[in-house]
Amino acid sequence: MSSQSPKTRSSIRPSGPATPQRRELLRQGLGLSLVPLSAAGLSACGGGNDSSVGSASFTLAVLPDTQFYARYATSAEGSQFARRFGSEPFKAQTQWIADNARAFNIAFTTHLGDVVDQQNKPDQWKVADAAMKVLEDAGQPYSILAGNHDVVTDLDYQGDQSTGTDAQRDLAKEPYLNWFGSERARRQKTFGGRDPSGFHEYHLFSAQGQQFLVLSLSWRVSDAGLAWAQSVLDKHPQLPAILVNHALLNIDKDGASPLETGYGKLLWERLIKRNDQIFLTLNGHFHGAAHLRKTNDFGHSVDLMVVDYQMAYQGGNGLMRLYEFDLGRQCIDILSFSPWVVKKPKESLNSFDQAVLRNAQERLTLPLNFAQRFARFSPNFGQQLKANEALLPQAEAAVLRGFTEQTPTPPRAPADANDYPKVESTAAHWRFVGGTAGQALPVGAVIEDLTGKNPLRRDTLNVLGVKNAELGDLQWSADKHHLSAAPGSVRFLNTDKNVPRLSYFLTQADAPLNKETFVTTGYTVEAFIKIDAGWLKARHAWMNVMTRDGQRGKLPGFVGEDPEASPLLFAVSSLREIQWEVVPEQSGTRGGKTNWSGEILADKWVHIAIVNDPKTRETVMYIEGAPVLRNTNEAPGLAALAGQPWVIGGGAWDGERADGFFGQLGEIRICKEALPPQRWLSARRA
Repeated sequence: MSSQSPKTRSSIRPSGPATPQRRELLRQGLGLSLVPLSAAGLSACGGGNDSSVGSASFTLAVLPDTQFYARYATSAEGSQFARRFGSEPFKAQTQWIADNARAFNIAFTTHLGDVVDQQNKPDQWKVADAAMKVLEDAGQPYSILAGNHDVVTDLDYQGDQSTGTDAQRDLAKEPYLNWFGSERARRQKTFGGRDPSGFHEYHLFSAQGQQFLVLSLSWRVSDAGLAWAQSVLDKHPQLPAILVNHALLNIDKDGASPLETGYGKLLWERLIKRNDQIFLTLNGHFHGAAHLRKTNDFGHSVDLMVVDYQMAYQGGNGLMRLYEFDLGRQCIDILSFSPWVVKKPKESLNSFDQAVLRNAQERLTLPLNFAQRFARFSPNFGQQLKANEALLPQAEAAVLRGFTEQTPTPPRAPADANDYPKVESTAAHWRFVGGTAGQALPVGAVIEDLTGKNPLRRDTLNVLGVKNAELGDLQWSADKHHLSAAPGSVRFLNTDKNVPRLSYFLTQADAPLNKETFVTTGYTVEAFIKIDAGWLKARHAWMNVMTRDGQRGKLPGFVGEDPEASPLLFAVSSLREIQWEVVPEQSGTRGGKTNWSGEILADKWVHIAIVNDPKTRETVMYIEGAPVLRNTNEAPGLAALAGQPWVIGGGAWDGERADGFFGQLGEIRICKEALPPQRWLSARRA
């Protein structure tokens, strides 16, 4: 903020005659003569919500991954949003843009990819089609691109640009091209063209008398696609360009720091740094938000930004972004908000329902002297500007009008090893601690149950079909989840489902836990887990956190899939989703009932809670305290075959050991009741 008083500070205001003095103020204050802002009498970027600081701005709406909004609005998934809240997040986002485009000068909207979750499900495309049609009907232009969930084969970049790109796809079989093909894109007034594959597109939009280029590259662009992108830039050499891609910048395990990817570096080297026009990149795919400013070959800044909310409550809770390009205050101001949260019934709201995000990664301002930054290729940039009040404060006020934000209580780290709620109904509580970090656990090593009833033992190496397991495959670790009061964890190494190679723990044959069914009491199962950074689908898909031995097909009355599998599966899928699948303890015919999370990040601790409530007859899974979308009901109890042990870190298929865990386990607790969050291991003692 400028140190000048409001009475002496020059400012740009939307009203008043266009006098020569006013025109000169506009010219100087907006940097057209490259005069520093302070010399022009205006506040530098960071004027924040002070709308008295001169603004000449427009906004860009950004829709991060909408995959779960599309999936869980379908009848196949129980129409979860409409059924629970009376509205749907995807359509709430686009309707808000359509309704507010004029008020907040929304010049353009861009979608970051992963339009749907399962590309082979037409009903998910119908949800996306209807949501984006809201923009089309309102005449609001947008760009869109295919993320990895939108293409038939979603191979990621492994340093080889010859596979998994648009060049290897059978274009006639790609649903994305049928639902959001070139013909549909041409209806947009901003549409400039698509590459021959139909996956990549560009748009030209105008705002504040300036023209901008948006270059949207779908999942895994080929060499030919990159050449096409370069030709688009060459065709419009004077236009500032925004590059949109699905997976350019990642987020480090601290959840805040930017982390460059191999694919992102490829795009930087081959396209971004050598084209001075590209000043901003936007991508989704990686869960959370982060920002990185780099310097290109011309010594100029490029802002790389990633945002993706799909792992948040309700698959993202309708969160989106509005970027204000303020050519007066010389900055890009960013608002992260949900137009859906404010539409929900008041009685449904909880601490996860935040209409506006205010942390440093979400509510941020990037200083950028546009005229100076673009002078090399667009020396006349900024000559036709229209003054206005700052837009984001108005947008935020509009979102929150009539709505009271929830006040979440930040989680508190444990003060000591006993700083967690003790629960009388605890059936078993294992803490995987007891040795020096990096030291192997001997065969037969015991993990005590804090109830004293159900100790675990490391099983003998290489039995029941296991091959090549070694003592060092199971080691102590001092690493742990920040909310776990346990002092450490155990690490499972060298797991490979193809050999198979795994290490695991078993309860004893006479353990009281083996007889529990929880059918009348309900249950709460908690675990702190971290998937190893080296996790690979080919080696570790369907790895098990915890199972029950025995073949479910031998249960009386069983009718269902995979009779060779265990009656209980607490596992990690091929997409790194958490799977809780049980055969309920009930009479008559029965099959597996499953809860699913979204994708879990590797190399990051998570707390998982599965709560089975006999009163509501629901089983709900929580990841880091947030309930997942795919839950189940009418699943009382846990069926099991008599005398069969619990297995931690492994499973079985058709009587042989299989699908070992790869990563770290901190502690696991099983209680004979449905616990509320304030009594979980992630909470603190009273």
